[in-house]
Amino acid sequence: MNTGTVLDWLGAVALVAGALLSLVAGIGVLRFPDVLDRMHAATKPQVLGVLLLLVGLALRLRTPTDLGMILLVGVFQLATAPVAAQMIGRAAYRSGRVDRDLLDVDELADPGR
Repeated sequence: MNTGTVLDWLGAVALVAGALLSLVAGIGVLRFPDVLDRMHAATKPQVLGVLLLLVGLALRLRTPTDLGMILLVGVFQLATAPVAAQMIGRAAYRSGRVDRDLLDVDELADPGR
């Protein structure tokens, strides 16, 4: 087997693994009971799934222009997903949609509580 064929197979494996992780993330968002669990499912496996998809694309396409765009998409995904999760968590906490009894540490609580 030549190098191109091996890279194509590795790309296919990464694409399938990324698609499965994204599917699991979507199912988690639908099935988990509260906001914090859904937020976890929407960020961690989904980001890893997208990164695996991007690696699979990079292994399959292999042109400098495509690799640059894939790198930009990956960096943007890594930069925005944690910020979005933080904002969702804070909004849920402030609107009262978080069961505070389930929290180990409540750093956002008023000091008087």
